Amino acid sequence: MKALLALEDGRTFPCRSFTGKGEARGEVVFNTSMTGYQEIITDPSYHGQMVTMTYPLIGNYGVCPEDVESDKIQVAALIVKEYQDFPSNYRSTGTLGSYLKKEGVLGVEDLDTRALTRHIRKVGAMRAIISTTDLDPASLCKKAQNIKSMQGSDLVKMVTTDRPYFWNTSKPSYIPKESALTPEIWRNKKEKLSVVALDFGIKYNIIRCLETAGCEVLVLPADTDSETIRSLKPDGIFLSNGPGDPAPVTYAVKTIKELLGFVPIFGICLGMQLLGLAMGASTHKIKFGHRGGNQPVMNLATNKVEITSQNHGFAITIDSIGKNNLTMTHINLNEDSLEGLKNDSLAAFAVQYHPESSPGPHDAAYLFNQFVEMIKNAKT
Repeated sequence: MKALLALEDGRTFPCRSFTGKGEARGEVVFNTSMTGYQEIITDPSYHGQMVTMTYPLIGNYGVCPEDVESDKIQVAALIVKEYQDFPSNYRSTGTLGSYLKKEGVLGVEDLDTRALTRHIRKVGAMRAIISTTDLDPASLCKKAQNIKSMQGSDLVKMVTTDRPYFWNTSKPSYIPKESALTPEIWRNKKEKLSVVALDFGIKYNIIRCLETAGCEVLVLPADTDSETIRSLKPDGIFLSNGPGDPAPVTYAVKTIKELLGFVPIFGICLGMQLLGLAMGASTHKIKFGHRGGNQPVMNLATNKVEITSQNHGFAITIDSIGKNNLTMTHINLNEDSLEGLKNDSLAAFAVQYHPESSPGPHDAAYLFNQFVEMIKNAKT
């Protein structure tokens, strides 16, 4: 079925839908990973975005329920060069196309993804629309220009959990609404470290990694106040990844600021940006973002290079951290952007990339154990 992608700057790309009729809109971005398309499309950090996969063949290993990073598909649309509708994988339970179609998400192929990626790299991520029903370039470009900008929009409210939950093997175990949030809610306080995770769009594999490191994780809504968190008496606090601009998520910044120094804090991606804002730093939008599983990052403490998985369109401005008692711990070797920071006196640290990457490089998995050691040191 014929389709057309139109960017806000007037450029258009012909393509065709492999999921039937539809129209999708959002910010168009690209991801350079060769595998992991199911994890990508279910990552809440992509909420409101149309993702272009730069690897040309997508769908060849199908989909599997165990590989999701949230309870639904989060992307507004998936853009590929060539879709494979006949997967070969013993774990596969269905095709990518049927999975997208079931959840009402548009998937298109036969689009020149190389040209689209080069254009985004040159001009920057921008608003776009894909349609199978309106194939008029002028009409679609005008629609794209009327899409609300991601900058200044609070997308966290769209993806955060509506009630607390613990992790139960492979899925959330929600706490009954009538249950009180008290210190008695922890189930394994004697055997595991208790960690509150503020959900700004948390990926399931982050929870798994924290659990593997020896933590019992209680996931809370993004707007949970500091008084409630203090009353739970956790051993540590985790600030999750999430979509969009950190600046409008002022309620989370306020909560984090009030919790600094209470117990050790560890943040990933959006969690790092919010931690930085709480400590007086500033953020900015990156031209086309970092999305993929091959980003080189240097650990400034060891001078070792880590290959990392990343997904973010905003970053902390390096020049804003020096005057706020923050120390840079990691830097991106592609463009010298900030990838990690810490404040030892407050037992708080964060990274911009995803150490829980799955699939992807495991170079940064040590950070979960580092968080656990920080908690243990604070308890002694």
